[in-house]
Amino acid sequence: MLTNSPRTNVGAHFPSVRSGPRSSQGAVALSIDRCSVPKSWHHRADDESRSQRDRPADNRDCAVKIGPSDAVTRRRETWGGIAAEFVQVTRHETTEFSFCAPCHLLVVYEQGQRREGDTRVEGLPPSTRRNLKGKLTFVPAGHEYYERSEPCVLTRVVYFYVQPEMIPTPIEPLHRRAALAPRLFFEDATLWDTALKLKRLLGTDNRAYLDALGVVLAHELVRLNMGYERIEAPARGGLASWQQRMVTSYIEEHLAEQISLTTLAQLVHLSPCYFCRAFKQSIGEPPHRYNNNRRIEHAKTLLANRAASVTEIALELGFSETSSLTAAFRRATGMTPTAYGRGLG
Repeated sequence: MLTNSPRTNVGAHFPSVRSGPRSSQGAVALSIDRCSVPKSWHHRADDESRSQRDRPADNRDCAVKIGPSDAVTRRRETWGGIAAEFVQVTRHETTEFSFCAPCHLLVVYEQGQRREGDTRVEGLPPSTRRNLKGKLTFVPAGHEYYERSEPCVLTRVVYFYVQPEMIPTPIEPLHRRAALAPRLFFEDATLWDTALKLKRLLGTDNRAYLDALGVVLAHELVRLNMGYERIEAPARGGLASWQQRMVTSYIEEHLAEQISLTTLAQLVHLSPCYFCRAFKQSIGEPPHRYNNNRRIEHAKTLLANRAASVTEIALELGFSETSSLTAAFRRATGMTPTAYGRGLG
C-alpha cells in the first residue's frame, strides 16, 4: 500500500554506528544517528570487531550476531572462500540479528513468520514484512544488517558468507560493474535453487561439486547485480529502465506493507514530485494506482489457487479488515472477491 507521507524511521540511509567510550565492563557504547533503533539492540562489539572493515576478509570474521544466543541452534561449515551457517530459532520470543563484516552475506529464509519486527539493510528503506518464507536478502561486505523478530512460526534460515575475492570481475571493459547492491526480501528462483543445492550437499564427500556450486553462487550474485547497473540515461521525462526495475521489484516484494512515495523516490535518487511524474510517464499510471492494481492482481491469483480464505488473503496483502479488501477489489473489478472466486468455477 502506497502512502504519500514517509513512515517513521524510513530513510535512504542506514543509521551510522560510531564507537564510543568503553564502559567499565569493556563493552563499546554505541551512538546511533539519523534514525532510532530499539534500545535492546546491542552489538556487544569490541575494538577488534569494529575494525573488521579494514582487515582482509576471513570466514572466521564473518558471523551474524544473534541475541539471546541460547534462543537459536547454529551449525556452520566452511569450504574455499564460502561458509554456510544453519540457524534454527527455538523459542517464541523476540530475537535480534546484526551483522557488519568484510564479507558478503546472503540470507536464505527457509521458514519464518513474525508477529512484529523489522529488518534493516544499510542503503535501503527498512521493512516490517511479516511472512519471510521463501525470501532472500543480500548484504554486501561492509554494510550494516539488523533484524528484530518476534516469531509466530519459528525461523529457519541459512546464512552464506562469501569472501569478496570469490566474486568474479567483469571481462567487458566497456560495461563496468558497480559495487554489489544490497537487496532486501527479494525472490530469485535460480539463486534460491543454487543455495538449496549447496545446503543439501554440505556434509557430503563430494568436494569437487561443492566447490563448483560455490563458484556458481558467486556468479549468480553478480548476475543479480546486473539489474542495478546505472550506466543508462533515463527516457526523456521518464525513468531509466534500471529505475523501473528497482521500483516495481520493490513494490512487488512489499505488497503487504505501507510504502511511502518518499521511500520509492529515494530508491532511485529522485525527488518525490519528479519521481511521481516520471513513474506515470514510464508505467502509464501513478505509483499509488500501480501499487493498488498489483495488490488486486495478487489477490486474484490467491483466489484462483483457492489456498486461502478472503480474510487470510486480506491479511496477507496488508489490508486491516476483510471489508477493506472487498471495497478495493470491487472498485477494481466490479465484483467482490467471493463472487470473483465463485466465478472461477
